[in-house]
Amino acid sequence: MENLKLNENEFINAEKSALVLIDLQNGIAGRELSPHTSEEVLQNASKLVKAFSDKGAFIVLVRVSTIDGKDMVKPKTDLKATGMKYPEGWDNLVPEIADTKNAHIVTKRQWGAFYGTDLDLQLRRRGIDTIILGGISTNIGVDTTAREAYQNGYNQIFVEDAMTAVTKEEHDYVCKYIFPRIGKLRSTKEIVSSLK
Repeated sequence: MENLKLNENEFINAEKSALVLIDLQNGIAGRELSPHTSEEVLQNASKLVKAFSDKGAFIVLVRVSTIDGKDMVKPKTDLKATGMKYPEGWDNLVPEIADTKNAHIVTKRQWGAFYGTDLDLQLRRRGIDTIILGGISTNIGVDTTAREAYQNGYNQIFVEDAMTAVTKEEHDYVCKYIFPRIGKLRSTKEIVSSLK
C-alpha cells in the first residue's frame, strides 16, 4: 500500500493527539492476517506506544470483551458469524502493550470504540482533536471506530502498517477508498518522526 508522504512542515502535536489502538488482544492478534502479520503490527504498535509515552501523549488501548455473550450485538445478517469462542484470557491485551503506563483502557461490546464507551468523553476532557489509529482488523474495528471519530469531528491519521485484516483485499479497500476521505494515511516511521 502506497503511503502519502508528510509535508515538511507537518507535525503531530502530542498534547492534542491520542494514540488509539484497537483490539490488540490475545483472541484476535493470534490469527493469520494480511497484508501485515500480527507480529509486524505488534512491533509497529510497540514503537508507537513508546513514542507517544516518551512525549507524554494520551494512549488508549481498546479491547472487545463480553460477560456472557448476551451483551454483544447480534443482528440478523446474510453472513453468519463464525460462532466466536471466548476462552479464558482471549480479551487480555497482548503482552507487547499490556503494561503501558497511564494508558486508558476502553472495553467495547461491538465493532466501534465510541458507541457505549467513555472514549469520546475522555478525549474531549483532555482537549484531544486528533487521533492516530491502528489495530486489528482494518475493515472492522478500526474502520468502524474511524467512522465514529469522523462523525464526532476528530482529525485522524491512520497508521497503515500498524493495522491489518483477515485478507489483503479487505485491508487495501479501506485504506484506498475510505480512510483518505476521513483522514490521512501514514506509516509508523512517519508518525514517530513527526510527533512533537
